[in-house]
Amino acid sequence: MYKQASYKNSVLHYQCVGKGATVVLLHGFGEDGTVWDFQKDALQPHFQLIIPDLPGSGRSPLMADVSMEALADAVSFILEQESIKSCVLIGHSMGGYITLAFAERHAAALNGFGLFHSSAFTDDAEKIATRKKGIAFIREHGAYAFLKTASPNLYSPATKEQKPSLIEQQVAASAGFSDEALIAYYEAMLKRPDRTEVLRHATVPVLFIMGRHDTAIPLQASLAQCYVPQLAYIHLLDQSGHMGMHEEPKISNAILNQYLSETVRLP
Repeated sequence: MYKQASYKNSVLHYQCVGKGATVVLLHGFGEDGTVWDFQKDALQPHFQLIIPDLPGSGRSPLMADVSMEALADAVSFILEQESIKSCVLIGHSMGGYITLAFAERHAAALNGFGLFHSSAFTDDAEKIATRKKGIAFIREHGAYAFLKTASPNLYSPATKEQKPSLIEQQVAASAGFSDEALIAYYEAMLKRPDRTEVLRHATVPVLFIMGRHDTAIPLQASLAQCYVPQLAYIHLLDQSGHMGMHEEPKISNAILNQYLSETVRLP
C-alpha cells in the first residue's frame, strides 16, 4: 500500500506492507521502490517493510536538495511519520550511500544496515570521469536514452543471455525519470564523502552483498570494505552483476531473511 507524507514543500511516497520489526529498503539511481518487488513478497510475512520512492524517483517529486544527507533525513522523516523508533536499513547502490549517511546522522535508529552492491568509499578518478560523462550524455540525449544505454551494463553476462526480459523491464520502468533528477543524483554522488569511518564505528551488524560480475561496484573494491566493521555478514552472488535482487532473487531473499532474523527478533 502506498502512503504519502508532506515534507519540505514536497511529498514523499512510500510503500508500507507487512508486520513485525521494521526493515527499510532503499532503491538506487535510475530506480524506484518497485526494484524491491521480488523481496517484498518474500520478506513481508515476517517484517514490516518501508519502501520509499526517493525524491525524484517513482511517485515522489524531486526536491531541491538530493544530497545523500538530505535523502537520509527524508527517510528519517518517514520513520517519524510512522512512529518507528528503530529499523534495519538496506540500500542498493545509491541507496547504500544514503544508508551510510543515515547511519552517520541517525545511528540510534538502526538495529543494523546493509550495502547491497554499494560502497563506503568515495569515487575514484575513473568513477568520477564516468559520472561526468553520464551527466553530459543526459544533457545531450535525455534521461531515458541514458538509462536505456546504461542499464544492460548493470547485469552479468549470464543474465543478459538467459534473462533478457529483466533488462527490458528495467528499461521500461525508467521512462518516467527526468533529466533534472538523474543529473542531480549524479552531482550529489560526486560530492559524497568517504564513509569508511561509519563502518568502522558501527555498533550494529553490517551486511554486504556483492556481485561477482558487478562493474559499477567492482568486487575487489567491495571486498576491501568488508573487514572494516566490528561485525559483518558477507555474501557473494556468483551469477550477478549490479542487480542481484533481480538476477538471483531466491538467493538474495535467503541472505536477507537470514541476516534480518539474526539482527532483529522475528514476531
